[in-house]
Parts: sequence; C-alpha cells; structure tokens
Amino acid sequence: MKIIHLISGGDVGGAKTHVLSLLQGLSQAHTVQLVCFMEGPFAQEARDMGIATRIIKSRNVLADCRQIADLIRKEGYQVVHCHGSRANMMGAIVRKMAKVPVVTTVHSDYRLDYLGRPLHHLTFGTINTVALRFLDYYIGVSEAMAELLITRGFDPQRMFSIYNGVDFSTPRHPMDREAYFDAIGLKREKDAVVFGIAARISPVKDMGTLVRAFAKTVAVYPNVRLVIAGDGEQAEELKALAKELCPPDSVLFAGWISDVDSFYHALDVNMLTSLSETFPYALTEGARMHCATIASRVGGIPYLIDDEINGMLFPAQDVEALAERMQRLAGNRELRETLGQRLYQKTKEQFSVEATVSRQVELYETILRRTARKDRKRDGVLICGAYGKHNAGDDAILRAIVHQMRGIDPDLPVYALSRHPKETMLCYRIGACHTFNLFKYLSIMRRTKLYLSGGGTLIQNVTSSRSLMYYLSNMERAHAAGNHVMMYGCGIGPVKGGFSRRLTARTISRCADTIALRDQDSVDELRRMGVEREDIRLTADPALLLSPVQSEHTEIILRSYGLDPEKNYLMLSPRPWPGIKDHMQDFAAVADHAYREHGLIPVLFALEPERDSPVTEQLAGMLHCPYLLIAATGDADRDLTLIANMKAVISMRLHALIFAASQGVPLAGVVYDPKVSGFLEYMGQKNYVNLTNLSGQRLIEMLELALSGGAQDPEITEKMRKLAELNAIYAQIALED
Repeated sequence: MKIIHLISGGDVGGAKTHVLSLLQGLSQAHTVQLVCFMEGPFAQEARDMGIATRIIKSRNVLADCRQIADLIRKEGYQVVHCHGSRANMMGAIVRKMAKVPVVTTVHSDYRLDYLGRPLHHLTFGTINTVALRFLDYYIGVSEAMAELLITRGFDPQRMFSIYNGVDFSTPRHPMDREAYFDAIGLKREKDAVVFGIAARISPVKDMGTLVRAFAKTVAVYPNVRLVIAGDGEQAEELKALAKELCPPDSVLFAGWISDVDSFYHALDVNMLTSLSETFPYALTEGARMHCATIASRVGGIPYLIDDEINGMLFPAQDVEALAERMQRLAGNRELRETLGQRLYQKTKEQFSVEATVSRQVELYETILRRTARKDRKRDGVLICGAYGKHNAGDDAILRAIVHQMRGIDPDLPVYALSRHPKETMLCYRIGACHTFNLFKYLSIMRRTKLYLSGGGTLIQNVTSSRSLMYYLSNMERAHAAGNHVMMYGCGIGPVKGGFSRRLTARTISRCADTIALRDQDSVDELRRMGVEREDIRLTADPALLLSPVQSEHTEIILRSYGLDPEKNYLMLSPRPWPGIKDHMQDFAAVADHAYREHGLIPVLFALEPERDSPVTEQLAGMLHCPYLLIAATGDADRDLTLIANMKAVISMRLHALIFAASQGVPLAGVVYDPKVSGFLEYMGQKNYVNLTNLSGQRLIEMLELALSGGAQDPEITEKMRKLAELNAIYAQIALED
C-alpha cells in the first residue's frame, strides 16, 4: 500500500509519539510519505527514524493542497491520512482534488483542544470542526473517542478505533531510582512513596484536583511526595496552590523531562487527573515500567485500567475519591506492586506497537475495499425489530444478526430501526434511524438490497395490535422498494381475530421472499393462518449464537455487577404479567430455599429494566436472605456472561432462558406465553410450569431437578446453533442473488 500522512509538524506529547511510532512500523512493509507544514524537531526526528519526510509550507493553502494532490496523483498514493486541525483542513480540500479516500486520526476531543485559548478555539477550532465533517473515515485513539464522535453525528460505519502502542522490544536502561530523584532535586526520606504525573499543566489535565488530594494524603502519610513533570499555562497557579496546601518540599515541579523511562521507573504511583482523554501514553509508558496507576474515569482510560484489578479509577474532579485511593496505595506496598505488575502484563499483551501497526494496516485495507464498492446502486441490509427499547433479549437478537451479517460481508452496510437510534449506533456500530421516521427509513430501503424482519415474536397482536400492523406494513414497504424481504429466525403468534389473521397470511405470502422461523409452533401457526407455501424454513433464534466475553475478563464483569466470583448464585427473572402479583411469594420461597439449602445467593434480574424493575424490587422486599438486584445493561456480551456464571436460572423472560440454554446453565421456565413453552419444547426441555399453575413448592421442585442434572443437553444445543446459523445462509443467498 501507498499512504501519505499529513501533519502540522509542531506536535508534541502523545500525538507525536503515536504518529512517529506508527509510521516507522508501517514503513517496514509499505510506502509511507510524511508531509509536514513546518520544519522543526518533529520532522527531523521522523527523518532520523528513517521515515520519508517532506516539508510543504508556502503559506498559500490552495497552492499547498494542489502540490499535495499532484504528489498523490504522480506517486499513486491510495489513502490520505490526516492528523490534527491543519491537516484536516488540507485533507478536506485535497479529497476533492485527488479523488482518494481521506481518513483522520482524532487524537483528542477537538472541542477541548484549545481550552483556555479563546482566540485559537474560535479560529483553528472552528476550522477543524467544519473540516472533520468533509472527510471520509475517522479513527479514534480509543473506543471512547470513537463513541464520542458517534454521539456528535459522525457515521458509525465510517468510524474505527485504534490504541496507542508501546514499544516493548527496545531494551530500557533507566537510572537508579535514588540517583534519579537526586538528579531532579526531590527531597525525601528513604522509604518515601512517590506519586508522579507527566503532562502539560493545563485546564484539561485538572492538576488542581491532584494537588488538593495529595494535600489530604500527605496529612495522613507524611512520607509521601508528589512530582509534577511538565509545564503550561497554569504552572504558576498550580505552584501557588501547592505552596498553600502542602508541606514544604513535599511537591516538586520538575519541568519538562526528557528521560521518560527513568521518571516512570522511579515512581511508586503514576497519576492522571484529566477531564478528557483518548488513550494517553502517560499511562502506557508508566505501565511499561510497572507503575501502579490512579487515573480519572474518562475517555479511553477504562479500556486500559480495570478498576481495582490492575489500577484504580476515580470520578474526574472528585478530590475526596482521589485522596482515598492515594491513601490506600500510600499505605500498602504489596497492593502497589500487584497493580503495577497486572497493568504491565495487560499493556504488553494488548497494546504493543506491533499490534497498533497491524490494526492500522487492517483499517487501510477496509477503507480501500469500501471505497471500491461505493458505485453499487443497491447495497446493504435494513433490520426491523423491537430494538432500542432497553430489552436485553431483543438487543441480543440484534447483536447476533449484526454479527452474522458481518460474517457474510465485513463491509456490508447495515442499518436498523430503533426507538433510540443513537444508542443503537453506539452499541452496534451500524446505521440506525428512528422506528417511526418514515421518510428516513424509506430512503434507506431504496438503497438497501435486503430487508430483515427479525427480532423475537414480531408477528403477534397479544401485546398490541398496532405493532402487528406496523411490522406488516413495513414488509409491504420494503417489498415495494425492491428489497428482498426475509423473516429472520422469527416467532409467530398468537395472532387473534379473523381479519388480523387473514391480513397477516396475505401480507407474508405476497411480500416475504424468504421465511425462516425459530420454532415448530411458529411454523404450525403460520400454516393455520393460511400460508400454504412449501418453502417455510425451520431455523432457531439467532441469540443462541452469542458467546460470553473472553474468560480473562469474566471476573471484571462479574465484579462490575457486584458479584463475588468465589460465590454461587441463582438467577430469578420474573416479569410483569396479569396474575404475577399472586405468585410473587412463590418466587420468594424458591429464593429463600436456594440460599438456605444450597448457599445460592438470589440474583433478581430485570431483563427489560423499565418494565421488570418494579417486579424485582417487590420480590426483593419479600426475601429473608441476601440478594442482588441487577438490571440488564443492554450489552448482550456482558449480560450473557452474567447468566453463564449462574448455577441455575428460573425465568419467565424467554431470552434469559435462551441465554441459559445456550451456555448449558440448568434452567426452569415459568410460562406466561406459548412462545416460552414452544422454545423449551424445541430445546428438549420439560422443566417448566404454566404461570396459572405456579406454586412455591413447584418452583422448589423444578430448582432441585435443574441442580441435580437438568442442564441443557449439549448435543441439542449444538443442533440448535446449527439451525440458527441457517438464518445467515439464507440471507447470504438473498444478497448474492
């Protein structure tokens, strides 16, 4: 590949390190040209690293852009990669001249880049804000930065993320700790615990919070010290604050440092108190030297720091919370060493320079593939379902369908109808529009090739007759717009009323090109309604294909829910339904029994929080044992991981049962709707009871049966997974037709 990078050339800090290390790595196998708009240390360092570097600085923006465009055409560069506000402005102009894709790496929040400098914010900041909207693709230097851009209206399907890589291959030769402190003039006792921060002293770094928290820490542990390495517009103000609050010689302002390795090697605790960050090198460089770390919970920092596992996080600007964490580390050497070692290990495994370069090459390849398919008249898929309603079951289906579509074609444009489009775009990195934004989704239908009616039991009128009409009419619209219409692992019914049943049968018969249903009861119901087609396929619920997160993250996820990984839990997932109030005591009885007889702590799980939470809270008030109240997060991977670590699941909610069955967790169902018993029968499960026949004793018997060997048969589970995979095969056939 041939890539040209544009950057102002005056960059320092993390952006400089990221760009130079990235270009040096890319240059090993690809043709890379760096263009700077000023001569200086940045350009010279690039040359010293063997990076092809050119200076363009005529002070005439259009002339410079023409020169860059001529260079692109002459040398055959395939992608323009911009870094920073000036480069973004030039890239937006060059994009039109050279007709090549332009991508920018967003190293920081562009709205905060000129914080405290109003004139620069008004000029350069405004230009950058406008220029960003005219580029083709975006790379955030962390998932958090990518998510921030999506919330501001940037297309999630043109958004990528990458993390700053750290070089672990080059040998490090830091100074001895005591010698280094002597060299910078830090006065301390032999057993001093030294906190340190290396950053620009500016408003966005919020070092005032650090000094105030340190003042509280040194009052408890007089042997602690604080070293602030850096300079900036708030330096004098911060020095005055430290002089006012802290004992003499306890805080050292070291200015800018050149020997970064020796600085971090000498520290006991690395600090970062920023109001905004992407993925700061200050933390990864400290991690490389085994520093324990305390940082504000902002931006991409939580992707590196797992709170209380390999470091400590605190809410930005919270002096008390920061002081509490500093005091804990000041008094516990073993904890400091443990956190430092764990962070080193994670950084080395996941955030090396080699991983960053490899990821960047993948992104370029993706950009070139997607650019090549822009001329297609119809491309992509629109997914319709009950999404964006904070129902973990429906959201799990969407995640599974998106994953299957990406498996068919990783560059396939994917859109979904959602009650909360922004949330859907953030969570799944797909396009989305509001469920009732008729004009927008008709526009999408005219561009897409495949329409999927998928996501649970859409074709029913028990909960609402309006929803049935909505989903049927959307099938009509998609068919009229020229889409291949597919019912994707759906459930059918109950549909009540002669008119509704005839309308459903007529619409599906005429508009559905492919019918794939998730259970035999749905097939039978469709035939009873009068759909006589022979091509109805029997598949399975797409959510059966979801898997928990990787095992090394399980402990982190469980602790985030409040669970102790060393203890055992029973999940109870009731839901509001006519008659449920008469049976709440039955759920309480089985919960108390599980704790008393088996030591299982009840987890009262609200799968659809807005609806289920009042029921789980009422149940909590009836218990005589410890319990946890948990609401689904909407992140199917996390919720599935939670369920996978239960000893048993008793649920009215269908998708809690689907999750449990897919992970081999012993289960028992409380049936309020035929779709629940239909699924359980389809999975070969007999351990269920109808809500009307429910009793505490019956639930206890079902729990005992589940615990004594009532787990899902793995052979049946595997068979169902294969059936669920058929949905994607039928979709692929439609896309290739």
